[in-house]
Amino acid sequence: MENNVNIKKTELLSNDYNSLKKLTLDIKRKDGSWEEQVREVYDKDSGATILLYNTAKKTVILTKQFRIPIYVNEKGKHNGMMIEACAGLLEGLTPEQTAIKETLEETGYQINEPEYLFEAYMVPGTVTEKVYFFIAPYNEAQKVSSGGGLEEEGEEIEVLEIPFEKAYQMIFTGEITDGKTIMLLQHLKIYAIIS
Repeated sequence: MENNVNIKKTELLSNDYNSLKKLTLDIKRKDGSWEEQVREVYDKDSGATILLYNTAKKTVILTKQFRIPIYVNEKGKHNGMMIEACAGLLEGLTPEQTAIKETLEETGYQINEPEYLFEAYMVPGTVTEKVYFFIAPYNEAQKVSSGGGLEEEGEEIEVLEIPFEKAYQMIFTGEITDGKTIMLLQHLKIYAIIS
């Protein structure tokens, strides 16, 4: 593969929860010329997301929690509470292990073999994170705790069991605006997993 990029300089702008870097690079254009560009890259660990579904009850399990970027972006018009599929960063685990761990921590359901669907970059213009997508069936016997997330991580997560068709319509009413959740709900719809 031809190398069409030469990173000339990397500046660390922030290194708190994740790192924000400013890159100065040369990129080869289609006409063969080189152009200098400056880009900021948020270097973030990859993650996994999972949607639990129950075909008998025709329901899905979603979570609701505060997200400061949403609150900031909406300039105070939104309370920052987002309805989402369960998700978390890999932090050294495999995507499957992360899906299982986060499901238990956030929802209280113990699952064993989530079904891998695909992986996607959600914000490829600025963020390095890749998200691995999973689904898994659930039933009441798998509910082993109340969930809610980890207090030591500042999580205060509400667990929602919602009829699938209602959740799917919440995309179009603007109640669900999280990209990964929309993709997972659309997967269930397209493949008629809950019908």
